Amino acid sequence: MQDREDDLMSSAGESTGRGIEVGDSREATVGGIRVRRALPRRARRTVGAWCFADHMGPVSVTSEDGLNVGPHPHMGLQTVTWLIEGEALHRDSLGSQQLIAPGQLNLMTAGEGVSHAEESTRSYEGALEGIQLWIAQPEDTRHGPPAFEHHPDLPKLAISQCVMTVLIGDFNGISSPARHDTDLVGVDLALRSRIEVPLTPKFEHALIVLEGAIRVDETTLVPGKFGYLGANRDALVIESLEPSRAIMLGGEPFESPILMWWNFVGRTREEIDEAHRSWQSDDGRFGSVASDLARIETGPPYWNGF
Repeated sequence: MQDREDDLMSSAGESTGRGIEVGDSREATVGGIRVRRALPRRARRTVGAWCFADHMGPVSVTSEDGLNVGPHPHMGLQTVTWLIEGEALHRDSLGSQQLIAPGQLNLMTAGEGVSHAEESTRSYEGALEGIQLWIAQPEDTRHGPPAFEHHPDLPKLAISQCVMTVLIGDFNGISSPARHDTDLVGVDLALRSRIEVPLTPKFEHALIVLEGAIRVDETTLVPGKFGYLGANRDALVIESLEPSRAIMLGGEPFESPILMWWNFVGRTREEIDEAHRSWQSDDGRFGSVASDLARIETGPPYWNGF
C-alpha cells in the first residue's frame, strides 16, 4: 500500500523482559480503504525487520469500488499481503498479475526498485479485510533485483481449537516456503481458546489483533491496539476472550538503523532523494505497471523544503 511516512530512523529493538508495551494504531486511508497502521509508531519503529503494518478494513466493496492503489514504487523492502476476507488483484513492473484470496500469500521483493498496483478484481463484491506488512531488507540483498512470489498454500499447525498459519519463517518446527532475507517469523493466529504459543527467545515479538479480543500478560488487546512483547521469552500464553484473529510478528533486532520515507526504505537521505528523482523522472529504475489506475506521484522529502 502507498502513503506518505515521516522520516523514520529505527534502531535495534530493546529487550523489555516480561510485560507488554501497548500502543494505539493510527487511522489512515489508503486506496479508498480505511486502515489501522500499527507500525511504524514513534515509540516502536520496528519489530525485527518488520517495519510497517496496515490492518485493512473490514470494509464492504463492490466490483468497481474497492481497493484502488495506483502504480507506485518501492525500494529496499518486501511487501507481504495477507487477506482474511475478500479478493484483490496485484500487478507489478515484473509483469506479474496475481489474484489474491484468503489463505494465500503475496510476497514482493523490491530490492533496488520495483513498482506495483493493488486493485479491485472488477468481479468480487462483499467484505474485504487483510493486512499488508513490510520487511526491511538487509544490506546484502537490498540492492538486488526485484522479485515476486505467490503462495496459495501455507503450512498450518492446529493446537486445541486454535489454528496457526506460518506466513514467513520458522515456527514450532514448521517452515513457510516464502522467502525471507533476515531471521524472522510471521504467524496468523485463529484463536478459539487459551493457548501457549512457543517463541524464539532471541526474537523480539509483537501482536496485532485483527478481530475479537485476546488477553496476554493480564493485558487485553483488541483491533486498533498494538502489543510489543520484547525478547527473551520462550513461550507466550494467549487467552482468547472471544473468537479472535491476530498476527504475531517476530525477529532478531534489525542489523542497522533504517531511513523510511513514503514507499522507500534506505539508509541515507541521499538514497531516498535518488529514488524519488528516479520515480518522478520515470527513468526506468522502477519499471512500469500495466494498470488502468493513475500513477501515484508525490512531492520531494520534507528535508528538501517540501
